[in-house]
Amino acid sequence: MKLKENYTLISALSLTCFLLIWIVITDVLHVFPAYALPSPILAVKTFFLKLVQKSPDGSTLLVHIAASLQVALSGYLLGAIIGIPLGILMAWYKPVDMFVKPIFDLVRPIPPIGWVPIMMLTLGIGLKAKAMVIFVSAVIPCIINAYSGIKQTSLVHINVAKTFGASNVEILRTVAIPTAMPMIFTGLRVSLGVAWMTLVAAELIAATKGLGYMLQIARTIGRPDIIIVGMLVIAGVGAILTGALEWFEKKFIRR
Repeated sequence: MKLKENYTLISALSLTCFLLIWIVITDVLHVFPAYALPSPILAVKTFFLKLVQKSPDGSTLLVHIAASLQVALSGYLLGAIIGIPLGILMAWYKPVDMFVKPIFDLVRPIPPIGWVPIMMLTLGIGLKAKAMVIFVSAVIPCIINAYSGIKQTSLVHINVAKTFGASNVEILRTVAIPTAMPMIFTGLRVSLGVAWMTLVAAELIAATKGLGYMLQIARTIGRPDIIIVGMLVIAGVGAILTGALEWFEKKFIRR
């Protein structure tokens, strides 16, 4: 408990130092002009104003957050639903691995933003296109970690299960998958971070709301205070989502 309290204190001290340095740079020393780097005081004011004001991008901050969550979670959940079973099947069944791996190795190096034009042409400019850009970025970590987790299953445990007459499917269900769960959840965390980071690229597709869209409009009209607010909100929401996933992992996996 004491270690946890010390960690919380050090984290709070780190954030406080960061804010103080930011205030000194912007409000005391004026190292950067306000149109380049606004002070944290102005950023806080803008944050509360954007909670109720639609200008200059047409929506309040909460509307942008809701729109971004819809896009990011749609693609992320689809990536997890497809990626985890596919990674498990690739690791456990050699024919599936031989069939899927060449396609996977071909797609994996392509950056998520590279999929934006083809998604626009095939799926239009709505939610489906944005969610699919997120999906492409989210599915890869899920596949890799599920695959690695299954491959790390102990041969001793597999042989013991075979000795007791377990079938191949039963060994997968009762031995391999439980063993791989920590790696699978690691993939889910990595995938969530990648999906949330890909958000701005996904919302380049003719968006009318969302945090990425808000950042683009703020950049166009020269509003660095809104840009800072958008960046901090993206970081904060991402941290909340990651914390929720870690809480679920602790409840689901007994270490």
